[in-house]
Parts: sequence; C-alpha cells; structure tokens
Amino acid sequence: MDLFGFRRRRHERLAGEPTPDHWESLIDENVPHVRMLSDGERERLYDLMQIFLGEKQFEGAGGFEVDDEVRLTIAAQACLLLLGQEGSAVYPRLKSVVVYPSPFVSRGETHNADGTVDVGRQVRLGESWGAGTLVLAWDAVVGGAVGVGDGQNVVFHEFAHQLDSEETSSQGAPLLPERAMYRRWAAVLGEEYRQLIDDLENDEPTLLDAYGATNAAEFFAVATEFFFERPRQLKHRHGALYEQLALFYKQDPAVRFGKDARARAAERKAKRRRR
Repeated sequence: MDLFGFRRRRHERLAGEPTPDHWESLIDENVPHVRMLSDGERERLYDLMQIFLGEKQFEGAGGFEVDDEVRLTIAAQACLLLLGQEGSAVYPRLKSVVVYPSPFVSRGETHNADGTVDVGRQVRLGESWGAGTLVLAWDAVVGGAVGVGDGQNVVFHEFAHQLDSEETSSQGAPLLPERAMYRRWAAVLGEEYRQLIDDLENDEPTLLDAYGATNAAEFFAVATEFFFERPRQLKHRHGALYEQLALFYKQDPAVRFGKDARARAAERKAKRRRR
C-alpha cells in the first residue's frame, strides 16, 4: 500500500473542501498574526488548517468544553509555522490536542543545561508529548495569540517541539530541508544557546527568554516564539539565528511585520468592523 500516496490524496481532499464562512472573522479576531498575511498566504493557511482539523482530535480536560473557536484558534497558530513548507506533512506524529481551561499541574522531567534532571509536579501552560499528544491551557493560548510582539506564544512553542521531534526525540534539531544545513544549524544554534546561558549567568540583558537556557530543545522552541513574535528585533540582534530559522521555516516574518503588512492588517480589521 502506498502510504505516502494515500496521505497526499487525503490532504488534497481535505484542503479542497470549502472554507466555512465564519472562519475569517473568528480567526482575524483571535489570531492577529493572520491579518498580516497576503491573500495567497491566507489561502495556504486555510488549506493547512483543513488538513489539521481533519486529522487531529481535540479533547477538553478539567471540565473544559472544546468548541469551534478553540479548534480554529489553535489550528491557525499551529499552521502558521508550516506556511512556507510546501508539501510538508502536517504534524504527522500528532494525534490529539488536549485543552485545559487554565494552567495545569503535570508530573514530568525537565532536562537542564548542566545535565541535571528535575522530576516532580509542575504548573504548565503547555506540553508536547512524544506519544502523539499535545496539551495546552486555553487562557494561555488566547493570551499568546492576541499578545503579538511580546515574544510569548504557547502554541508556537509547543508546536515547535512537535517539529523538533518528528525525526527523533526533541533535541533542538528538527528535520531540516537539506542535509547540508545541519552543520551550520548546529554551529549557530549551539553558539547562541551557550551565549544565552553566559549572559544569564553574568546578569547581562537578553532578548530571548531565560527559559531557552533550559536545554537545546527549549532554546529552539523559545527562538521560534521570538522568530514569529518579535522577528525584527531577533533579526537585528541575532542575525545568524534569524537566518537559520528563516531557512528552516521558509518564511521571513520580519518583512511580514513591516509597514505594508501592518497597514493591511489595519485595513482588514476596519473592513470587518464595517460589516
């Protein structure tokens, strides 16, 4: 059986389904990032979302009820990461998304930069499990989505972990488009990771969140948040890191956050209010 051919045909069928009328207004309201997309990018995003929503199961936890707003808000942010990767699978290892109403308590392990491992119960905003499950706190999802430019987005963070673990366990090295990219990727992200640790140890100000110093996997996830949330600052202060992320994601969000994109976002918002 041709599994790849079957998946391709299924994706084509899902992506070809008509986009529901209510998507645009709900997504524009909940995910401001989408307002800055061109018409072509928006169409691509909707296609990816159709595939995502057709393949992944959503479950509520802690008494939370999952509705269309929840599914669309999460799917739109998750699929923004895939926008430039034509023909890519849509998180093939992910089967289900579990959503709590607020931060939840989880028992697990945290592998630190110094090689130590913390084990215990921790309050979480999100988790990405290797067994095909991703867990999110809804209020953190909403806050991360509307807080464009603050560098914090739990959906971007956890789905970066999904990308990181597609080939092997999560370790800060996702499946890159070309084999030749791995050496440069390791050199740049390794240096940036060590620099973040040094800056924190010396009480130097940093752009990237301190959580990125936990380990290489968390560094990649945090860097992804800043790549999409604060791209112009990241490009200015960490140009080599920005370049590697741009090559991986095949996107240039620093341009998307430019003057023309902001004007387009404002125009879409005004148009929606007039309806």
